[in-house]
Amino acid sequence: MENINLKINGVDVTAPKGSTILEAARMANIDIPTLCWLKDINEIGACRICVVEVNEGRGFRIAASCVYPVSEGMEVLTNSPKVIESRKKTLQLILSNHDRKCLSCVRSGNCELQKLAKDMGVDDETAYDGEKTVYEIDNSAAHMYRDNNKCILCRRCSAVCEKVQGIGVIGANERGFKTNIASAFDMGLGETSCVSCGQCIAVCPVGAISEKDNTKEVFAAIADPEKHVVVQVAPAVRAGLGEAFGLPIGTDVEGKMAAALRRLGFDKVFDTNFSADLTIMEEAHEFLDRFKNGGKLPLITSCSPGWVKYCEHYFPDMTENLSSCKSPQQMFGAIVKSYYAEKEGIDPKNIVSVSVMPCTAKKFEIGRDDEDGAGLPDVDIAITTRELARMIERAGIQFLALPDEQFDEPLGVSTGAGVIFGATGGVMEAALRTAVEELTGEELPNVDFTDVRGTAGIKEASYDVAGTTVKVAVASGLGNARELLNKVKNGEADYQFIEIMGCPGGCVNGGGQPQQPASVRNFTDIRALRAKVLYDLDESRPLRKSHENPVIKELYANYLGEPGSHKAHELLHTTYVKRTIN
Repeated sequence: MENINLKINGVDVTAPKGSTILEAARMANIDIPTLCWLKDINEIGACRICVVEVNEGRGFRIAASCVYPVSEGMEVLTNSPKVIESRKKTLQLILSNHDRKCLSCVRSGNCELQKLAKDMGVDDETAYDGEKTVYEIDNSAAHMYRDNNKCILCRRCSAVCEKVQGIGVIGANERGFKTNIASAFDMGLGETSCVSCGQCIAVCPVGAISEKDNTKEVFAAIADPEKHVVVQVAPAVRAGLGEAFGLPIGTDVEGKMAAALRRLGFDKVFDTNFSADLTIMEEAHEFLDRFKNGGKLPLITSCSPGWVKYCEHYFPDMTENLSSCKSPQQMFGAIVKSYYAEKEGIDPKNIVSVSVMPCTAKKFEIGRDDEDGAGLPDVDIAITTRELARMIERAGIQFLALPDEQFDEPLGVSTGAGVIFGATGGVMEAALRTAVEELTGEELPNVDFTDVRGTAGIKEASYDVAGTTVKVAVASGLGNARELLNKVKNGEADYQFIEIMGCPGGCVNGGGQPQQPASVRNFTDIRALRAKVLYDLDESRPLRKSHENPVIKELYANYLGEPGSHKAHELLHTTYVKRTIN
């Protein structure tokens, strides 16, 4: 590869041809601040925060480093007085049309605009005060709100929605001073074919978009002496929650998380890993039934509600391929209000079922039709990892000082197969561990199906099982899902089993996980670090196959009968609708 020689701040730097000034500076351990830039997603030079002075033989001039390619002999200044003044004025102009209610903002203390203003010494945020645009807050979606009064027009949200997820329900409307990020014809987000994935929230640098906060409802339920409040925690939460308390990305906080939930006052602290094992029992049975008896194939997993809604909108003709299994969140809620309620002698009407999820689409899912297996909503309140962190902070719990504690039994018992649900490929691997043993009648010598691991957007594998070839595929991120399904529809690919996760990398990168600034997202593989937590937990478990879970065995023996039974279908399976695109 051809290299380019240049000087940055008087220091000789070498960078590959085609690199931008921003990339070359980082190679030389020089950080240039950015606001709109997301590597490979939003490289548009719109915010002008990354400006530098560039001299290519015609004198120094201001340029946006994120889109300006390096050239031989170029001189660059990243912190000259002219550069610093330009960035400062840009920030002041952004702040002049920004709702500056920072104290009450959900992103206060974790806001990229706030940090830039502090770092650059912007001490007069009213320098360019004048006319301000005023917008109504869009609360039409079940999972989130949009507050354009705080929007800085960085376009990160619309870029990830269109380029990564392949949906594009938000974008720039109007022009000039009236420019705003909105849906077509200014429809409310809830009226569009938004799938509630929350990836726009994950990349927003400010508080313009965020999940709807349901923590007050949880606190109220816990305080009600008439209510028995149980909580379930998704696998990926333990791999991300620590970041909200300053721990490095990829820190396992399972034990401290259980301890914190107990101190918040929940009556029982359970683990969604349990119902992930239960999901595998039902889903593997469904796959084997379709595989052996000529059912609709490929079977496609249904654990990701963002993916399910995407399928309903964009591939309605393939809803018959979706597994009828509810997601682990919903299965857990159904079991809590039936089996658990009977076992403990509690009226299901007095149970408040709370879930902690890495996913904003779970807030939409709990309100779907046919998610009330016991005649009541399976789950009453779904909160994100971020909301749990806020609850812990508001309760004054010193998270880092907590001891490691265990989940409560019986619904806190799980296997390694359950925990890997949070990573792309995890559902497939867990299902294969059970399905292969069922098909062959033999114990697997190695339970690791490593071909379906990793953060690649699309993964394929085939396995010889009892003399039959089983072809599988895994996709994460809805843009990748579209590519994969179009190949299936066009006859370019033939699979029997497909796993799809709505978020790139799976639930570990869900829209409800702690937000990381672009300075981290652009250069750190967050998905891989969080996923490693789950695979390490899996490897450490004494039981690594869902069908070996002793509580699952007891549940079927004494309550459900067998996988796919009539009672199992009443409680653990659901239906789908064919939606239009708006």
